[in-house]
Amino acid sequence: MKLSPIASNITLKDHVYEKLKDAITGMDIYDEAAELRLDERSLSEQLGVSRTPLREAIARLERDGLVEVVARKGVYLQRKSLDEILEMIVAWAALESMAARLAATVASDTDIAGLRKIAAKYNEGALDTRISEYSDDNIRFHQHILDISGCALLGEMAERLFLHMQAVRLRAMNEGNRIERSVVDHAEIIEALEARDADLAAKRVREHTMRLHAHVRKTWAQLEEDRAAAAAGNG
Repeated sequence: MKLSPIASNITLKDHVYEKLKDAITGMDIYDEAAELRLDERSLSEQLGVSRTPLREAIARLERDGLVEVVARKGVYLQRKSLDEILEMIVAWAALESMAARLAATVASDTDIAGLRKIAAKYNEGALDTRISEYSDDNIRFHQHILDISGCALLGEMAERLFLHMQAVRLRAMNEGNRIERSVVDHAEIIEALEARDADLAAKRVREHTMRLHAHVRKTWAQLEEDRAAAAAGNG
């Protein structure tokens, strides 16, 4: 994890929290090679702050479910189990599909055009060389749907899920043809919103997210089974 020093003119504990949260959600924590243990001394030195605001930030991150503080061992990034991930995806599908339904009715043409602007960057292919960039814009796309729904509470409810969904989507983007399928789905969602078809917009968002659910359930479950078999064979 790479961090830059904290500016001294900003409220320290809040800014340390935001810095750490952004760094964690930008990591592929489900990568086999991901380093899950956080070194407090290293974090303190990189941020240029004392241990006190750092530990306050870590306590908030633990409440968010992003890290776990293990007595006498340290601080660890918290991966969700496969069952927990699948439940989160279902909950996200419900929240965002309702947001899309509302957005089709209340969002301005400019609001919806913002989605097309995000999606337009990826209409010409060559996505295999832009996975990191697409992953960031994919998150922006889904956040924007929540933002333009006209219901702030939906966004607040989705925020905690979002912290984990970002890591899940980041890993899934590198698997199979997920990016190409995502680009097509986004275009269809925008078309439904531009047509002001609330039912269709909700349906397309829900189906898009549940495709992620099906992919994770099939692919990640198989990977877990393969790892377990390999471990048993080595034992």
